[in-house]
Amino acid sequence: MESDLIDLTPEERAFRDEVRSFFDENLTPAMRRAGRMVTWYFSEFEYGKRWQQILDKKGWGAPYWPVEYGGTGWTPRQFYIYELECMRYTPPQPMNMGLGLCAPCIMEFGTPEQKNEYLPRMRAGLDWWAQGYSEPGSGSDLASLRLSAVSDGDDYVLNGSKIWTTYAQHANRIFCLVRTSSEGKKQAGITFLLADMNVPGMQVRPLINIAGDHEFNQVFFNDVRVPKSRRLGEENQGWKVARHLLKYEHGGGRLSGELGRRLALVTEIAALESDGHGGALIDDPDFSRELAEVAIGVEAIEFANLQALSAMREGEAPPPAFPLLRIRSRELGQRLTELGMEAVAYYAAPFQPEARRVDNPATPIGPEHAVNATPFYFNQRAATIAGGTPDIQHNNLARGLLGL
Repeated sequence: MESDLIDLTPEERAFRDEVRSFFDENLTPAMRRAGRMVTWYFSEFEYGKRWQQILDKKGWGAPYWPVEYGGTGWTPRQFYIYELECMRYTPPQPMNMGLGLCAPCIMEFGTPEQKNEYLPRMRAGLDWWAQGYSEPGSGSDLASLRLSAVSDGDDYVLNGSKIWTTYAQHANRIFCLVRTSSEGKKQAGITFLLADMNVPGMQVRPLINIAGDHEFNQVFFNDVRVPKSRRLGEENQGWKVARHLLKYEHGGGRLSGELGRRLALVTEIAALESDGHGGALIDDPDFSRELAEVAIGVEAIEFANLQALSAMREGEAPPPAFPLLRIRSRELGQRLTELGMEAVAYYAAPFQPEARRVDNPATPIGPEHAVNATPFYFNQRAATIAGGTPDIQHNNLARGLLGL
């Protein structure tokens, strides 16, 4: 897969060839299938974990981090080339709440001891982090959270719960916002903590989604003790840390490659499926027109992402306008799921989650490429509200970018 948006220099071609050789040598067919079977954001945990550890041995475990913390120091164009090759090879996608969200906050607000303890283990795939933000009744209005943290000597004692906690069943650590004061503005009494998961009083309860997958959880805290040395930033100043993190979550990080990957897959499926009149679906005028409209949108997002990358320095947060790209990307992503469902037609109907598992020998009903269409469609219905509804994000952009 090549892009028409940039011409590669000889040095960039050599870098591209290095990436391809690395993928050829290290990506097994099972790993590539794990990458293709993603229905939300992350691959089956064990495959993502294994791939993260392979990347770290290469020195690519945290490419977007500053070099001082183990980043690669790649140029924006090298990042772009790397993402294009990820689209070609479909490696597993590790859960990235630690690498992509918590790590920038530790770099900004952490003590030297916290940086030394947490960052190398994140990069090496030894620690896996869940994000404890949303609570029952406190989602987009995050400042209304109620998980209490009461001071008791050198510890905080936590009681309450977090919900929609992605992959918490696999995490050994969690970063969470807690309420340490109820005085003044809601935002003023929030503290940011780094906690271990395997401690007395913490319980993870699965939430099975509409596609039959266990990706979300509710996490209960019953007198859970967290040392004050695990606090990030000052007490009652956690909102400042949270706002820093949201730059990365709402900014969507850097190039995800996911839109291009999904577009390529739908195009491939359309070339394999019949139009019902003896030809391929890709040649159907109506379907091809709709696919072309999405492809134009994807290329526009790709170009805007490349512009944003070129304007950024190593380790910086995405620019303030980046959430607009995230909103538009998710809209295009949902449209791609609809076209995928249309392409596989009646093969979208069977419910067969076992056939999507990498290590399960179940024979799929229908062609292999149809197995993922329905669960991906179902999971991506939530994409436009995950991490904050579009209305909330538009309001944030109006205030932060336009000063309204």
